[in-house]
Amino acid sequence: MIGLLSPRRQPDWQLVAPGALLVCGFLVPAAMLLFGQGEPAFNSGDTWWQAFAFTLHTPFWDGVNGVLNLMGYAGMLVCHGLLAIALLIWNRPVTAIFVAATGIAALALTQVTKAVVGRARPEGAKVLTDTGSYPSGHVSATTALLVVLALLIGRWWMTAVAALGVLAMMISRTYLSAHWLSDVLGGACLAAGLALLMWWRFRDICIQENARAEGKTTWRARASRRRQAGEQ
Repeated sequence: MIGLLSPRRQPDWQLVAPGALLVCGFLVPAAMLLFGQGEPAFNSGDTWWQAFAFTLHTPFWDGVNGVLNLMGYAGMLVCHGLLAIALLIWNRPVTAIFVAATGIAALALTQVTKAVVGRARPEGAKVLTDTGSYPSGHVSATTALLVVLALLIGRWWMTAVAALGVLAMMISRTYLSAHWLSDVLGGACLAAGLALLMWWRFRDICIQENARAEGKTTWRARASRRRQAGEQ
């Protein structure tokens, strides 16, 4: 796993501009829900998507989405913690702080927004849910982890995996009637925007730290090979 890490230095605007736009994409619907009168403007899209999701139900997809329900929140938070611990072990303490801080911030902002906005969930949820529908905690936790991995691994295929993983979790939460479509979009925007902005601040030192740690690993590997050659 550690050999996969190859974080890249993107120009600041490639992180700040999309990060800020994504955060706005989370804040605007939240404000509309909190301060708006009656139904929000996007409610018709939410109800249309919810009705469409009902037409997709089959026993097979019920099982698949049941697994995603278990993985999407607690599972993602555990993976986030394990990744941070692994980075500490692999001599990347600042990168571990970036990973942990991103996960904690996404979790905290998600739960605070749920409590403040207080949006009701769709009826007929197929899984147990807590109060507060906007934004989706499963989607924000999944997005935070996958975007962090995409930034740290720095390869196109991980970006593709992250996009597919986030999309799958978004569809899953609406399939299970646990969230409205705008809830999952808000959760993805919150976590992705936050991860990009956090990476903007941590990027340079994480890249330097990875290069130093890789150098130590290479030196140890060479020393080990020399010792083995001497013994022979």
